[in-house]
Amino acid sequence: MQLTLALPPYPDDRWTLASQMSVEYAHPHSAMSGDGLGRHERRRNVPQDYDELVRLLNAFKHEGLSVPVVGSAGTMGDATRLGRDGRNEEIEAFCGHIQNAGAAGIPVVTYSWMTHFWWMRTDERVPLRGGSLSTAYSHAQSERGPEVDVDADDEDLWEALKHFLDIVVPVAEKAGVKLALHPDDPPLSPVRGVPRIIRSPAAYDRVLELHPSPSNGISFCVGNFVAMEADVPAMIRRFSDHIAYAHFRDVDGSAEEFIETWHDAGPTDMQAVLKAFVDVGFDGPIRPDHVPTMLGESNERPGYEMQGRIFAVGYMRGLLESMGVEA
Repeated sequence: MQLTLALPPYPDDRWTLASQMSVEYAHPHSAMSGDGLGRHERRRNVPQDYDELVRLLNAFKHEGLSVPVVGSAGTMGDATRLGRDGRNEEIEAFCGHIQNAGAAGIPVVTYSWMTHFWWMRTDERVPLRGGSLSTAYSHAQSERGPEVDVDADDEDLWEALKHFLDIVVPVAEKAGVKLALHPDDPPLSPVRGVPRIIRSPAAYDRVLELHPSPSNGISFCVGNFVAMEADVPAMIRRFSDHIAYAHFRDVDGSAEEFIETWHDAGPTDMQAVLKAFVDVGFDGPIRPDHVPTMLGESNERPGYEMQGRIFAVGYMRGLLESMGVEA
């Protein structure tokens, strides 16, 4: 497997730290931006343009980092997910992004089907050990907020997803790219009146049936499958042929109420999780995800600060070494 870190789409100290840890793979991620570095203001988004993308890949290469996965680079919006006017333009832009990624040698493009709300948290300062800070979600608190009228139900989202896949999967096949669909976070529906459909293992069965193809794949987020109250190692084995990307994290609780934990302190047997990936021969990118904020960090990017991910990389390496696996 390819031990990967989400890193900003411009060079900074986090690139150097990744290299110093012998991490060899990077996921350029816009969520890592937003740190007030004015000179990078125009470069905070992952590029869609082929030439800009190649320049970014070469910059990572000079730091000893390869890029096995990119996101949707801002090409998709609610028009696509809800089947509204404007979706054809968004889908066309996403197809162009897939083609550029394939031409640049990037094998995985990840995306989500969360409309209106992205990954949601109601608390970004939950104290954990030593005063570290983590994130949490309370559905009861969230639901006190204003409802959003999207005039859509589950089947509208499913119909829009089928339309999307029927167009983009053939493009991905031709480009040599695997699409990786991330679960809804939290995996429940509705959220303040907004339907969400990628919230269970059965939902992934339906996704894979909508357009069967090696290019129609899964971004397997461990924390979300824990929140689904699924047997995570069993799910890894069940979907092994379709997992294109993996996020390694844990939560304590259920989809309605959870706290994100330290990787070594949650309820899930994370060694069993990694062993399942090893057993099925997963050879794609896997990244430690959503870490606590530690001493000296600003918490401007809750879940995405760096020191917790340094810890997580060491933890993952230790688990893998105990299995005789190098990463």
